[in-house]
Amino acid sequence: MFATPQMKRLTQYFFRGLMTILPLGLTVYVLYLFITWVDSLAMSLISPIIGDFYLPGLGIVLGAGAIVGLGFLVSQPVTKRLLSWVEFPFTNLPVVKSIYSSLKNFADFFAPHQKDSQQVVVLRMPGHEMSIVGLVTRQNMHGLPKGLAESDQVAVYLPMGYMIGGYTVFVPRTWIEPINMSVEEAMRSTLIAWMASKRPDVP
Repeated sequence: MFATPQMKRLTQYFFRGLMTILPLGLTVYVLYLFITWVDSLAMSLISPIIGDFYLPGLGIVLGAGAIVGLGFLVSQPVTKRLLSWVEFPFTNLPVVKSIYSSLKNFADFFAPHQKDSQQVVVLRMPGHEMSIVGLVTRQNMHGLPKGLAESDQVAVYLPMGYMIGGYTVFVPRTWIEPINMSVEEAMRSTLIAWMASKRPDVP
């Protein structure tokens, strides 16, 4: 039995509605899980101080306040020196050093105070028509082992679609061209493999 045009139209509408509600529903659900987890974690930490007193969302408010306060403290010169002492074992133990340094460098790359050094570029090899969008992670080769890259090269991170990995390449500066796009926009577009967000209307 063949599907009628009306049935095809209903099927198209069904899947269009499903594709519309799925991102919204999953986003709300993930946010709910995250907020619930943060709230319960914060309350478990402060419950010895405030006892059984509780208001919905109190843990999130107190947790956000604590993070803001921590950010203010680590911005002070004296606290920075104390933080360096706290970081000492994490930056010197063999295995822990690799994990901690990698995570810290990754977080620092997206930090607000690093905005000036962040750059989204299009990488084009001479003689090739293919273009690749990447992020400049290093403007010079100072501090790297000799022979790893040339002095006039830059390090460009090429993220893979759906964030399953990426590659870091050292290329001549003339191969890259900055584009007017924030790092957040580039990473978000890479996450969905640069798929177009607008769909043509169903006739």
